[in-house]
Amino acid sequence: MTVNTKPNVRIDYCIRCKWRLRAAWYAQEILSTFEDEMGSVALSPSDVAGYFRISIDGNPVFDRATDGGFIEAKILKQRVRDVVAPNRSLGHVDS
Repeated sequence: MTVNTKPNVRIDYCIRCKWRLRAAWYAQEILSTFEDEMGSVALSPSDVAGYFRISIDGNPVFDRATDGGFIEAKILKQRVRDVVAPNRSLGHVDS
């Protein structure tokens, strides 16, 4: 059995706000950019009203409550990159 040493992303989202599709879209964006670097990307429904948080191995990358609103995919990819592959260029996303 192999041990997963790659980072794990968790996207917690409010089910009452119906943010499942937004969470799935962010997951797709992360996987399409960092598929080789990721151990997993998990969607986690929450009963907490208005809750939306993206974390890597338990460390927040984005929190709607503290960041305000929703994050642009470009900024999310830069934040994820800074954790999982800090020396990697994201091409046009970095410009």
